[in-house]
Amino acid sequence: MRYWIETLGCPKNHVDSDKLAGLLESQGYSLAPSADEAELVVANTCAFIEAAREESIETVLELSDRRMDGARLVVTGCMAERYGDELAAALPEVDLVAGFGESLTAIAPAPVALRRRPTPAFDLLNLPRPKATRPWAYVKIAEGCDRRCGFCAIPTFRGDQRSRSTEEILTEARALAEGGVRELVLIAQDLASWGHDRRRAGRGEPAEVLDEGGTQPLIELTKILSSEVDRVRLLYLYPSGLTGALIETILSTGVPYFDLSLQHASRSMLRAMRRWGNSDRFLERIGAIRAADADATFRSSFILGYPGETEDDQRELLDFVQAAQLDWAGFFTFSSEEGTYANDLGAQVPHELALERLREVSELQDAITARRRDALVGTRQRLLIDAPGVGRSVRECPEIDGIVMVDPALAVGGLVDVDIVASHGTDLEAVLA
Repeated sequence: MRYWIETLGCPKNHVDSDKLAGLLESQGYSLAPSADEAELVVANTCAFIEAAREESIETVLELSDRRMDGARLVVTGCMAERYGDELAAALPEVDLVAGFGESLTAIAPAPVALRRRPTPAFDLLNLPRPKATRPWAYVKIAEGCDRRCGFCAIPTFRGDQRSRSTEEILTEARALAEGGVRELVLIAQDLASWGHDRRRAGRGEPAEVLDEGGTQPLIELTKILSSEVDRVRLLYLYPSGLTGALIETILSTGVPYFDLSLQHASRSMLRAMRRWGNSDRFLERIGAIRAADADATFRSSFILGYPGETEDDQRELLDFVQAAQLDWAGFFTFSSEEGTYANDLGAQVPHELALERLREVSELQDAITARRRDALVGTRQRLLIDAPGVGRSVRECPEIDGIVMVDPALAVGGLVDVDIVASHGTDLEAVLA
């Protein structure tokens, strides 16, 4: 029996797909060359915003049209967990709508929907993975989230944060390293809170870690993993979790890459989003990191058009983007999600106005990114070769940022020193040093 998994959404979904692949292969399945040649076709869906849901539905329908006679089609992932019953009723083409952690091999002959569980099973995250095919890999170190950001529905179907143990993570990391992985990319909904898993007064609030006298388990985990592979990269850092000790630890790994989940710069907007921080505090952190390491790289994401956003808020965001000089940034318009605080807020921003604001800030950031990439021409960088002709320095996160184009003859998985000779927008060109 052959399987095919089509994955949509964020890196966390890609890890789930790897785990599903490992489960299927342990039960005798093999990977098909394409969806058209598989007896089992799985769509791992995303439900974060409306655009992602639309893409997921379109993909499911396309897979249904492409599958060969007798092949079974399963829908899993965030949409299956969040809209299981509705999805099964709306898609008679699907053989099974399966929530997280459910076995995908006992597929019923008729459409079936599995009921949502308030806390998803955690077994999926600890399943073995198939052998790595690239010299880097995502490692999901926690599931769920204790934060209740105004725009985010993830806790309603992923549940509260549940951290994996150090031993489980280390076992997976070592297996990946033995398979040729040289860079681990740690991911979670709220990476800096890994290991806390405690609530305050039952309000669904996470343990904050800004008080420098406290402990932060992620620091020790990062140090342990850094001794196993050449690179450890941290994604999705909530800004209040970016302590001085964590900053020092990240810098000491040799991968000074800071992916900060900021979402806005206006204090009033961030409070409306139920988030921490403001422009001044963010700039203070970024400045302190750059003072410690001038080569530090920064990425973030921002929401435009959140309910109540004014022109003054937009101006504050533009001023912040100009001052911060981030290397990379993503911008998204607000999507109203059922079950979230923002879904019931008034003062909705018209979508066209939100798009106009997005275009304005995107143009500013695009110019900043291009200048920062141009500034690397003439420098020497150490690259990990991801694929023939494609490398990355510590400044580029896989699948998200730009790449460095190199000689296709360079061995995949090798670490090489190069001289950057040209800049092409977000991508660079290099020759061996």
